[in-house]
Amino acid sequence: MANSVTTNNVSRADVYERITASIVAKLEDGTLPWMQPWGAGGSPVRPLRHNGVAYRGINTLLLWMTATERGFVSPFWMTYKQAQELGGQVRKGEKSTLVVYAGAIEKQEEDASGTQTERRIPFLKGYSVFCADQIDDLPEHFYVKAKAPEGAETRERIACIDTYFRHTGADIREGGNKAFYSPGGDFIQMPPFSAFVCAEAFATTLAHEGIHWTANRVGRDLTRYAKDNSERAREELIAELGSVFFAADLGLEIEPRDDHAAYIKSWVSVLKNDKRAIFQAASLAEKALTYLHSLQPEGFTVTGQPLEELSEAA
Repeated sequence: MANSVTTNNVSRADVYERITASIVAKLEDGTLPWMQPWGAGGSPVRPLRHNGVAYRGINTLLLWMTATERGFVSPFWMTYKQAQELGGQVRKGEKSTLVVYAGAIEKQEEDASGTQTERRIPFLKGYSVFCADQIDDLPEHFYVKAKAPEGAETRERIACIDTYFRHTGADIREGGNKAFYSPGGDFIQMPPFSAFVCAEAFATTLAHEGIHWTANRVGRDLTRYAKDNSERAREELIAELGSVFFAADLGLEIEPRDDHAAYIKSWVSVLKNDKRAIFQAASLAEKALTYLHSLQPEGFTVTGQPLEELSEAA
């Protein structure tokens, strides 16, 4: 009988360590675990709950990794109970995948003087989900592979991307041979569009730098970026994840940047020394992307879906 357990009674430390160890192992093999699996044509697809709501943050990475390892195609994931409620049945012997929910409870405490204080106690809960590819008899749409975005691998600029970043109000300059964000000048420098192999490469590189641009706007401190290799690695990991999440939300193809390999060693070092670093990076990447989404006018859509729907909490 398939595993019907939907919660995992493991300590917070166990969850952090297990997930971090699996990601470090991938990086040490030279693999970027967040670069797969893509839909048709190379576009990353957000993992979806049974009701079509996208997973966010660390859960996006966890489910992408599992899908790659096991060759899953469907973007839909659900608990054993949810599958049953939809008329499906998890196949015998199928293994579940851990996802997590982070929350907090408020507790009233009384100090020695009798004063009541409120303490916020964070918690991390793990629960099990299955991909639709592991489940029989679900409605047909759960098994449909995501379609490639129209106009993939084009050398023409993608109009909605230019519009999207124009709405942010960021100072974006094209020229030179390097892509970077200048904290001092508060501008994004991009090589000419013609220097990129395709429009999607230009867009996702701009998204990477756009995530850097959000730093002081959403509370990230870049003052130590140039002086501290660890801080630089953390910020680059946030921008890396943010650009991949951006590609998934806007239905863009993506390929590793040339500088990814240079960062892998520093990312491994950071993750080994801090079991919560990947959780924090994924969370901050989502926060930065949500900020960029929030700068778009009401009704602005990508891949047929309003951005406000893409920004729902994990």
